[in-house]
Amino acid sequence: MSVRIAIDAMGGDLAPKALVEGAIKAATADQEVQIILVGQPDKLPQEQALPANVTVEEAATVMAMDESVENLRKKRDSSIWVATKMVKEGRADAVISAGSTGAQMASALLLLGRIPGITRPGICTIFPSLKGGSILLDIGANLELDVEQYLQFAVLGQVAAQALLQVENPTIALLNNGTEEHKGTDKLVEAHQLLKKSGLNFVGNFEARDLMSGNVDVIVTDGFTGNAVLKTSEGLAKTFVGVLKQELSATPVRRFGAALVMPGLKKLKQMLDYKKVGGAPLLGVGGLSVVCHGSSDAVTIEAAVKQTVNLHKSDFIPAMKERAASFFVK
Repeated sequence: MSVRIAIDAMGGDLAPKALVEGAIKAATADQEVQIILVGQPDKLPQEQALPANVTVEEAATVMAMDESVENLRKKRDSSIWVATKMVKEGRADAVISAGSTGAQMASALLLLGRIPGITRPGICTIFPSLKGGSILLDIGANLELDVEQYLQFAVLGQVAAQALLQVENPTIALLNNGTEEHKGTDKLVEAHQLLKKSGLNFVGNFEARDLMSGNVDVIVTDGFTGNAVLKTSEGLAKTFVGVLKQELSATPVRRFGAALVMPGLKKLKQMLDYKKVGGAPLLGVGGLSVVCHGSSDAVTIEAAVKQTVNLHKSDFIPAMKERAASFFVK
């Protein structure tokens, strides 16, 4: 069965070129995926120049990256709104965007609605680790969480880990400044107790220094902390790879040594490369909406399409609805 994905072709720092290139690569690699490029036709290729499984849907305007989300009310013909509306109308199974995260969240909330029992949507990603990866959420949708929302995100994170990591009973931890139960703010202490009694596979508090250990499957935090952790890690990875290249090429002896360890270095670089992760699913809304980094290139978009296909085929949204209902809907 084919999966239909609407891509906001105008969203992102490298749009539309990177979005179009990534879509074409993904469509060529998987003939069963149907991709709809949503955007201004005069800035997109003619359909006859595209693969048979890539089409164009017109959207007259664009929500700029720094534009107020309030303007979305007046821009119902923007690419992110039109792409999300296609999901609502059943003309697409999912939407992908590298544009304004605020506009994408607002479009999803207004058109797809919240999953019953979930008060605020969150964004998750696969954080690289020595064991493959862990689900980290929230990474930017909510600067703060109340106590109940930590539990909601733990439940959503459980479903995400089952779909993205193929783990049947994921372990769940709360990101904190210590492993002891009493550590952290009053809100985190309360959240710890709530998670402990939840029936989830909660293993306690988790320190940031252990994030890449892979010892837990789901790490729950607020969006401010999660976003800071993610961007700090991206910066450290770039710096580490840059310093390593510089030092290993400094002398002939080091260059010889570098040749010997090159396979391992390439594997390390791949592990730290966020571009290969793809996108970050928006959790808690009634349809599949995948958020991509604003600087996403064609490689990232291709990976996001593949990830979105897998999420759809795993019945990701129905599973979230069912799990949320069992916990929060009475």
